[in-house]
Amino acid sequence: MQLFKFHNPEYLYLLLLLPVLIALMVFNTWQTKKKIKSAGEQTLIRGLIPEFSFFRKNLKFFFRLMALILVIFLLARPQFGSKLEEVKREGVEVIIALDVSNSMMAEDIQPNRLERAKQAISSLVDRLQDDKIGLIVFAGDAYTQIPVTTDYISAKMFLSSISPGIVPKQGTSIASAINLGISSFSPEMDESKALIIITDGENHEDDPLPLAEQAAEKGVIIHTIGIGSTSGVPVPVGGNGRRDYLRDNEGNTVITRLDEKILQEIAFATGGKYVKASNTNIGLNTIFNEISSMKQQELEGTIYTEYDEQFQILAAMALIILVLDILIMERKNRKLSKIKLYDVRV
Repeated sequence: MQLFKFHNPEYLYLLLLLPVLIALMVFNTWQTKKKIKSAGEQTLIRGLIPEFSFFRKNLKFFFRLMALILVIFLLARPQFGSKLEEVKREGVEVIIALDVSNSMMAEDIQPNRLERAKQAISSLVDRLQDDKIGLIVFAGDAYTQIPVTTDYISAKMFLSSISPGIVPKQGTSIASAINLGISSFSPEMDESKALIIITDGENHEDDPLPLAEQAAEKGVIIHTIGIGSTSGVPVPVGGNGRRDYLRDNEGNTVITRLDEKILQEIAFATGGKYVKASNTNIGLNTIFNEISSMKQQELEGTIYTEYDEQFQILAAMALIILVLDILIMERKNRKLSKIKLYDVRV
């Protein structure tokens, strides 16, 4: 169900021009100030150009920038859903359990394990059509980030905010992720359920295999993706220009290693597939092919089938701003500048 959308979202890429325009404006202002400063004594220079105003110039630029932003959004055609309909379609339910423990910040997969996994999940969401997707994050415990939904745009939006800081308990509990995943599928789904676990496999809590067997009994197929190096790498930490590596209580550098064995056993126990990620291929494409071959089940959902255009408000706001830009002169009005409400003499 998608309440709001852009009919032509490709126009939003034009917003990338804004930093360039702002940088050019700042550079132009700096150059102008530099020339004025080098021209001679400042009091004399100001007397020669009494009508010149940096404030008015910057204000007009601000108005034009706001108008440009509104026009870009106008071209993208914002729309609000106006008519809801119940729909039935054939698909599967996919829940992704993403490891957000500190070890996922290791950089043996570029830019790091977690960011690369998020990029791959985003690409997977783009390929889904009639399926439902949910997202679980886990470290020392598991948490539902997105309940199963067909709202792919919201799923991608929530995905971008994921980091190790969103969970209160660190560690790695794959068992908790499987347990929460089992209970997160829709009650009416008796098959066509896939749980994808993306982790470095360093399980620090309960044995996940009994829960994997329980998942198999309930018709859940678990696919696992091992992300990281089996030889081990340190975990970078720090900020404000300082760089260090994660250390244990004794001050030793923590080395994180991919544990493929446990992930292979979990996948095997449920009839799923294990894939080892690399810099060029996380493995979600392989898993997607496995999911596509699963038996499809009828899914019910509510979607907006009609949308109302919202460009009128943006067009009116842009017009008002452009009128203000025209009314405000770039230079001071010579006649108005002579009006003094107070005549202070010392």
